[in-house]
Amino acid sequence: MPKIFYTERDIDDLYARGVTCLDVHDGVVLTDLARERMFKYGMAPNRVDPKKHVEDDPSAVIIHRVKAAVLARLDGQVDAAILEAVVARVVSEMMK
Repeated sequence: MPKIFYTERDIDDLYARGVTCLDVHDGVVLTDLARERMFKYGMAPNRVDPKKHVEDDPSAVIIHRVKAAVLARLDGQVDAAILEAVVARVVSEMMK
């Protein structure tokens, strides 16, 4: 499997699109500047199994899309961890 490289410019682009965490695994390489930029923006690395996909869990897809939309709209005005908890709870209640 080919490696995926992220630079600080990639992290800037992801942050501008509302991404709050980055899925990482053995095939992902972050430059030192990219890692610094991630932590500056408060983005969290998310250790994943590269064989599993977010699409395997429909609620995870909904949570990710809602978070991205809210963060894009309210950039810097909302705590990403609180948003994650609220959206996850609402989605779990809806899926019952």
